[in-house]
Amino acid sequence: MKKRNNRILVIAAHPDDEVLGCGATIAKHAAAGDDVFVAILAEGIRSRAKNGSKVEARIAELNKCAEKANRILGVKKLVLKGFPDNEMDTVSQLEINREIEGLLKEFEPEIIYTHHASDVNVDHRRIFESVVVAARPQPGVGIERIMSFEVASSTEWQLASLRPFEPNWFVDVSLTWEKKLKALECYESEMRPWPHARSLAAIKAQLHWRGANVGLEAAEAFMMLRNIQY
Repeated sequence: MKKRNNRILVIAAHPDDEVLGCGATIAKHAAAGDDVFVAILAEGIRSRAKNGSKVEARIAELNKCAEKANRILGVKKLVLKGFPDNEMDTVSQLEINREIEGLLKEFEPEIIYTHHASDVNVDHRRIFESVVVAARPQPGVGIERIMSFEVASSTEWQLASLRPFEPNWFVDVSLTWEKKLKALECYESEMRPWPHARSLAAIKAQLHWRGANVGLEAAEAFMMLRNIQY
């Protein structure tokens, strides 16, 4: 009996985090025939909005950017939720847990990609904590692997008081790194000019630097948190 395609679930905080964290890996999974699902839990704009009357329109526009970016990467389904931007610490952890539990039940992933535990951004940290709870290895769950990704201008900006991002898993994205940059171009409002860490030039350099870490043209780096061979 032929094994079904791998089912991949990316759980991210804000529109653009999914591409920054693992966009080229998403594209590689999709090119290999895997089913990739992306869930973005928070709005991604309200905390920075200066004109309250235009907030909803800006959220709608950012969501359109997310849909376009994820089509470029080959994502099978994108889910956009409405948790408060940069205020997920004001929401009960139980509510976030239940939201992620619902996603796991719907998509039945074998592999999960999500945020690093010690990112500067509070929403990133809350989502990581809830993924750990929702994806705990109970009988019959079937999740084989949980991976943390790095998000430029959040992961590397954390001070040494918390656990640093120490990659132990590298994905060769020599054939798909350009798709990541193309997808990020859809998020023009979220990107910054060089030499900001979230500029296109910096992300390109990061892809090649992570590749050079392991003798490849380009790579994305992860922390493998759990790996179960069923």
